[in-house]
Parts: sequence; structure tokens; C-alpha cells
Amino acid sequence: MKKKAFITGISGQDGSYLAEYLLSLDYEVYGLVRRHSVPENQQSRLDRIINKITVFYGDLNDPLSLHNIISKLKPDEFYNLAAQSHVRISYDIPKYTILTNGCALIDILDIIKNSSPETKFYQASSSEMFGLSVDDDNFQRESTAFNPVSPYGCSKVLAFNTVRHYRRAYKLHAVNGILFNHESPRRGSNFVSSKIIKRACEIKLKISSELELGNIDSYRDWGHSKDYVRAMHLIINNATSDDFVVATGETRSVRDMCDVCFNYLGLNYEDYLKINPKFLRPEELPYLKGDCSKLKKNFDWKRDYTFESMIEEMTNHWMDILTGKESYR
Repeated sequence: MKKKAFITGISGQDGSYLAEYLLSLDYEVYGLVRRHSVPENQQSRLDRIINKITVFYGDLNDPLSLHNIISKLKPDEFYNLAAQSHVRISYDIPKYTILTNGCALIDILDIIKNSSPETKFYQASSSEMFGLSVDDDNFQRESTAFNPVSPYGCSKVLAFNTVRHYRRAYKLHAVNGILFNHESPRRGSNFVSSKIIKRACEIKLKISSELELGNIDSYRDWGHSKDYVRAMHLIINNATSDDFVVATGETRSVRDMCDVCFNYLGLNYEDYLKINPKFLRPEELPYLKGDCSKLKKNFDWKRDYTFESMIEEMTNHWMDILTGKESYR
């Protein structure tokens, strides 16, 4: 019998790649989609597999809809990837961010505990939880203290600790994947990586003339979503419930990303860059660099993408969209 996997946030970057990966492993794949009033891009990332999966409408903040789905489906694996995922916007809607990313998880785990206790549960945790904490060797790892600097980071700490509590108190197979920044052609254009790359392509095509950013000297550990969803599957299927950092072990600045992307297009980003204070965060997170030694020690996980190859793939994607060779996915 095929394994059944349920994915909240299945229409997002990670959810869509994870769905494709699980289908390749012969899973039955189910997912939760929050209904939009404008449906055109609501499930666009799922177009190529929509006939191979089953999608339910629902919302993390509506426990009744989740209870109806989970109690009937009783999935083998539950991946909670849905969230208010934009860090900058979390400062504008802090309560909604905490409710959606943190409090809603209590309902999910309670439903699993009471209706489907054999389900393995994966929580999408975030490097934003570390915030200002960095170990003496300049890395962040599973033992690094949490010191978040945004409502988003705070919400993810709440969720992380809730998973650990339910694991200890109720013996659920519940795990956290602490993923550092990861991108892909499916990244929304309101995130800094896609914003930079899309605008660089527009400048190359003479559609736009400048790139507005905030802090370009913040450092992040950037990987590719395709690589990271493979790690999610390994983590949830570990023999024991545990928490793992997923990262590249390399850190690059926003400035570096501009440089690589614009150079790939034969441009100099400094000719087009404008710093706009409105894009600055109320409290900046200056540095993230993950140590995934524990992940590599436990699993045979390796990256297929480098920082440069990821940016090149994203740049080619946006050039194809802007020149009409490909639709947004």
C-alpha cells in the first residue's frame, strides 16, 4: 500500500517541490490550500502535477477543517509548511503571524494526538529563530540559543518548542527541520532573492532602470529548495524523533547576490542600486550561517546546487518569463 503524505502550504515553493519529490517515491500526496479571491496563481506551482494529487481547501487558523481532513485521511506523514512566511511583513502583522505560525500548530498537533497518533509530523522551523545568537566558531547549529529579532522568528520559536513538548509529553513522532534560507525559480517575487533577480532581468531588457533595496550587507546561508525538501523527507523518516539544521555552511551577503546575478547578465549592480530606508527592518538580523554536520552524519544528504548555479537558474527563469518563453510557475 502506498504511503500517504499531507502537506500544508503545498502550493508554495517548498510544498510544490516536496509534492513532486514524494510522487517520485510513489506516495499518495494530499495538500491544503488556502482559498484566494483571485485564483489564477493560487495553485500555479502545482499545474504539472494537479491531476496526481488531491487538494483540500482550508486554513491553519480553522481547526475544524483540519480535524475533518486529518481524522478521515490519517496520513502516514504530515508536513506543516504553511505559514505567514514573509519576515518583513511580520512586523506589520505580528499577531496574525504568531497565530498562524505558532498558535495554529497547537491545534494541529492536538488533532494528530487524538485522531491519528501514528502520523509522523514535520514542522518547518527556521534559521530566523537564532536571530542574534552565533556560536564562537561563527556557526549556528541545533544547540545554539534562540534569540529572534522579528515576530516571524518569535512565532517559529513557539512552534519549535510546541513540537518538542508534544514529542516528549505524548510520544508523537514529531520533528523540526531548522532550514536556513532557500530559494528557487518558484520563490515569490516579493522576497529579496527573486526581487533582485527579477529586477536585474528587467534592467537587462530595459524594462526598468533601478533596483531599490534596504540593507544589502546582511548575510544569509542560501541553499536551494529542491535540495532542502529531500532533507525534510529524511528528517521525518529518521528512526527517532529529532531536530536537524539544514544549511549549506556558507554565508553570502545581499550585496553578493546582486553581484553574482548582475554579472551573469553582463551588468554592474552598482550602476542601478538605490538604497531605500523603507525596506529596512525595525530590527535587523545581520548574520546567519548554518552547521548541518548532524544532518550529514545521520543521512547521506548532499546538495545538487551551489549558490551560483541557483542564481543562474533563477535568472534564466525570470528572463524566460519576461521574454514570453515561459509562464510564471
